[in-house]
Amino acid sequence: MMSKGLIQLVLSRVRHFLREPEAVFWTYGFPLLAAIVLGLAFRSKPNEVIQFDVVESVASDTTLSAISDLKRFEITVHPEEIAMDRLRTNKTIVVVTGDEDGGILFNFDAANPEARQARMAIDDAIQRAAGRTDPVSSVDVTVTAPGSRYIDFLVPGLIGMNLMGGGLWGVGFTLVDMRVRNLLKRLLATPMRRSDFLLSLVGVRALFFIPEMAFLLGAAYLLFGVPIRGNPMTVVVIAFVGSVAFAGLGLLTACRAKRIETVSGLMNLIMLPMWLMSGIFFSSERFPDALQPFIQALPLTQLINALRAVILEGAGLMSQTVPMLVLLAWGGMSFVLALRWFRWTQ
Repeated sequence: MMSKGLIQLVLSRVRHFLREPEAVFWTYGFPLLAAIVLGLAFRSKPNEVIQFDVVESVASDTTLSAISDLKRFEITVHPEEIAMDRLRTNKTIVVVTGDEDGGILFNFDAANPEARQARMAIDDAIQRAAGRTDPVSSVDVTVTAPGSRYIDFLVPGLIGMNLMGGGLWGVGFTLVDMRVRNLLKRLLATPMRRSDFLLSLVGVRALFFIPEMAFLLGAAYLLFGVPIRGNPMTVVVIAFVGSVAFAGLGLLTACRAKRIETVSGLMNLIMLPMWLMSGIFFSSERFPDALQPFIQALPLTQLINALRAVILEGAGLMSQTVPMLVLLAWGGMSFVLALRWFRWTQ
């Protein structure tokens, strides 16, 4: 049973949070905005039109004339000097010229991936128009089914990133701010139990994670059709454990810091490896095998892996026992160490 003191401390932290509009925005508004913007940027789109320039002297070539009718290409004809000037000023990415033997030359920046892809597509179309036949036929099948797109991969990563940021910043920053203003010293003079105070900070984060996750998942489902193939309650349980784990890390990070600048540096130091390696924006399996033990031990890696397994693959709670144990270990050890090392005064 929770003590009355713990309940009042939790309610106090909730009221304090709701009185700060900027905190509400960064907790709920920013992750939702990020999901919408990234979802629009990486949405499924039809094949883009490839635009390129052709020099007048080779514009009448029969093969170029043949591909000019294809809807995939948009050809602009210019004198050679103008076409090359457009290439230098990035107004076009490929310029097609001719050589003395009647061949075709492609002028483009090899360091530009878009230009390289355009050159290959143009050359393929020209060769086919000239009568080339491939010994093995091939067909491109574009996969756009919900669950296989980048936005589907991205949403669980954003949920994990938001839970990490909320746990570390929401708890760590608040603690150090209270220590700087001597509020902790005043609370220490009350009959409050120290463990209740620290538990209230963790409890508030565990309470706020539900609307955070609901906003992101709801927007992803309604705007982009991101599927939720597993049991929603399983997603809630995993996110709850992840939220508690990062709240514990936030406590540990801020347990001794005396200045805002100190705790900000510590939290960025902790979060940076997870931002880069835990698989928020791309799979963590891309890193070398030698780094995998370290990456898999990170709490954000286990949280995101578990969320993706449930949301995208329909996995059950029991199949995510290992990630849950890793998260509980991080949260439990962090809380115990924070309670032992906690500095109540400056």
